[in-house]
Amino acid sequence: MPSENDGLMIVLSSPSGAGKTTLVKMLSKIDNYVISISHTTRQPRLNEKNNKDYFFVNENEFKRLINNQEFLEYAKVFNNYYGTTRTPVIDRLNKGKNVLFDIDWQGADQIKNIKLDYKLVTFFILPPSKEVLFERLSNRDMKDKLIAEERMKQFGKDVLHWMNYDYVVVNDNLENCYSKITNLINAEISNGSKDYDLEYIRNHVEKLTS
Repeated sequence: MPSENDGLMIVLSSPSGAGKTTLVKMLSKIDNYVISISHTTRQPRLNEKNNKDYFFVNENEFKRLINNQEFLEYAKVFNNYYGTTRTPVIDRLNKGKNVLFDIDWQGADQIKNIKLDYKLVTFFILPPSKEVLFERLSNRDMKDKLIAEERMKQFGKDVLHWMNYDYVVVNDNLENCYSKITNLINAEISNGSKDYDLEYIRNHVEKLTS
């Protein structure tokens, strides 16, 4: 049974290339924070390792896990499946670990709708501009402009989900973005005051989608 000593569920989502994975890795270096490693059917990128960055599986294995109801959340993104298995997450939360989720808006919605008896804080990460986002996507190790363009087409749809998150943070500077997220998490834990400008976020989203 959940208790007051349980860990926190911390979700980071973003349009592809906005920096959520880098931020999750930075947060995981804080004492008592751990990353929930997802299963995926996509191929590993350069320097990604199985059982560390992802559990890389084929589609048949992924669908077996779906049929066995082993996923806390899963989604199909850019023709590949991604999912988080339930048991490791619950075990870590019960041990007082704060669990970080690097997932898209579909997975975040599923976790919220499950309504687990653990505190959940959700963040949506936005780029400073569409131009910066395209540059980041183009500079990934895949070096494929077509993939970058495909993700930019999805960007406008993904941004629309920002209102479903507790907080939206603009990743204009990685260290500043990290600091804002950690301050908001600490405020949630301590029920302290929060430095959060919703009107600024609304205006920024309007610029990104205009």
